[in-house]
Amino acid sequence: MSFSHYGKLCTEVYDLTKEVGQSFSGDIEFYQGKLKGCKGRILEAMVGSGRVIIPLLESGLKVDGVDDAPDMLASCRHRLEERGLQTKIYESNLQNLDLPHQYEAIIIPGGSFLLIDDRGESIQALRKIHDHLEKGGRLIMDVFLPDAQFETGKVNTSVFPLPGGDIITMESKLIEADFFHQRKVTHLKYEKWRNGSLIETELQRFALRWYGVEELKLILKEIGFSKINICADFQEDKEPTRSNEKIVCIAVK
Repeated sequence: MSFSHYGKLCTEVYDLTKEVGQSFSGDIEFYQGKLKGCKGRILEAMVGSGRVIIPLLESGLKVDGVDDAPDMLASCRHRLEERGLQTKIYESNLQNLDLPHQYEAIIIPGGSFLLIDDRGESIQALRKIHDHLEKGGRLIMDVFLPDAQFETGKVNTSVFPLPGGDIITMESKLIEADFFHQRKVTHLKYEKWRNGSLIETELQRFALRWYGVEELKLILKEIGFSKINICADFQEDKEPTRSNEKIVCIAVK
């Protein structure tokens, strides 16, 4: 069985654990506050299944979404339809982004930027984002550092009861932890169970690449961003000082 890319079972778990409007450490409130004055278009990159874009739309903002995972996008579109919301939802990865609009702001919540695990592709993605911003437009994104302790080969299992009575189990196994290249790779195995019988299985390669604060500033500056501000835990007056803090970046084109 080959690896899936944020497939059907992954999306079911994602929807269960990341509900529409569910705020993590105040992230949705932060993005709403930073975008409040926007009159033009906003793009949520790596939009997933709609946790963030839907409350932004409901607050009156004009927000498009883009992602490269078809199952996630299908869930996002379904959630939009349930609420009578309409917007543009595009299927694309960020390193090949080619949309018909430029944006007043582009956001990447939830640490999703780290899911581009190839360094060259992640830099290309930032270049494409820069191209899709209006002059004076802002990139707003949050990232994080991984846990300090890595146990390669260790297996962890989580259980997710679904509303209809089925159960999804998720087995995670850390395959690679490379501090030198700032990346780790985990294999995830999802299994869906009904009345004690296995009915679906899905394998996923889950990779993360992380960045230091000064490294991220240098990359953004080299691409052409200016006025790069970094804060911690969605508090503008708080500088990052600990490895367990969310690192929030605001960069102006």
